[in-house]
Amino acid sequence: MNDSQTSYTVLFSAGEASGDQHAAHMFAEMQQLYPGIKGLGMGGGKMRQAGVDIRVDSSGIGVIGLVEILKHYGEIRRALAALKRIVADEKPDLLVCVDYKEFNLKLAQFAKRRGVKVLFYVSPQVWAWRPGRVKIYGKAIDMMAVIFPFETRYYQAEKVPVRYVGHPSVDKVLPQLGRDEALALFNLDPAQPVVGLLPGSRGNEIKRMLPVMLAAAEKLAAERPQLQFLLPQADSIADAELAAHLAQAQVAVRVVKGRPYDAIQCCDAVMTTSGTASLEIALLQVPMVIVYRLAAFSYWLGKRLVKIPFIGLPNIIAGKGIVRELIQEQLTADNLAAEIRRLLDDSQYRENCIGGLREVKRLLGQGGGSRNMAELALEMLRGR
Repeated sequence: MNDSQTSYTVLFSAGEASGDQHAAHMFAEMQQLYPGIKGLGMGGGKMRQAGVDIRVDSSGIGVIGLVEILKHYGEIRRALAALKRIVADEKPDLLVCVDYKEFNLKLAQFAKRRGVKVLFYVSPQVWAWRPGRVKIYGKAIDMMAVIFPFETRYYQAEKVPVRYVGHPSVDKVLPQLGRDEALALFNLDPAQPVVGLLPGSRGNEIKRMLPVMLAAAEKLAAERPQLQFLLPQADSIADAELAAHLAQAQVAVRVVKGRPYDAIQCCDAVMTTSGTASLEIALLQVPMVIVYRLAAFSYWLGKRLVKIPFIGLPNIIAGKGIVRELIQEQLTADNLAAEIRRLLDDSQYRENCIGGLREVKRLLGQGGGSRNMAELALEMLRGR
């Protein structure tokens, strides 16, 4: 049977909102390159829209931190068991594990033992903690696809197959409207500053970050009634998860659905939860402050494992602190309001931040990450 007649089945495992997006874009590119390819597995709404048969919904298991994981352990274990059954019963031609490190490592090990090829997309942060994991992952996978160029050397040193594919966000972080059009669409006054609130894409992040963001917004609004506040709602967050917090807030916040990049480009400054969103804001070169808060024990444990000084992706990529980070006890409404105030008022500080973000965008390259991933997956399917 020649290649044009071969029917391939790809099993995807994406446990978080960012992975759902990455897998969706990758599968869309695969369909263009190889019409008729079949995708199934674990993911969310983006993958479903792209045509992946979602057997396990990941919306409830995208959590960070030991305490948070333990709270969802039963659901996570059931999801892993379901995917293992698919590997054993349906024998896909390729398993694509997208981020979601420890879960996907276990799934990759299982698939490898059953003769299924494994492509791991988005490397664990071996440059930040537990570099010895490179060897462990190397035994469980056939290829590691990394999204930052500096990551390849860690795998090459251990002779683990690795390919730098580029960061998928470079291609997708593109506003659909011009800034003036977006301001008009969202009913914002172009003469007054706009502050963005991005509280995260996980339910536990909303609970921990949104209240302090709203408290900071209240302080800023009390000083400057002309300020406008905008919240781009993540697709993975239900209306009800935001509604209770917004109803109690003493400040007006416009919620935007489905147009995150149009919304972000309208902002003069953003307060954002750490994660992929911070990188997307960097690509749009909007000044920001990065925040995060975990359960106390999870944070204590993380501090002892992580060996780098930053948690925000823009700072990690730049190799220096270009964006202020407010973590754990530093994350207060006063500190958050003060940093937004400085980004709005201190022109030199603001320009330095934008200059740093411009350099981050340059370091991320020209894009093509999703197409490169699709081509790599097809190479593996064809046995090259």
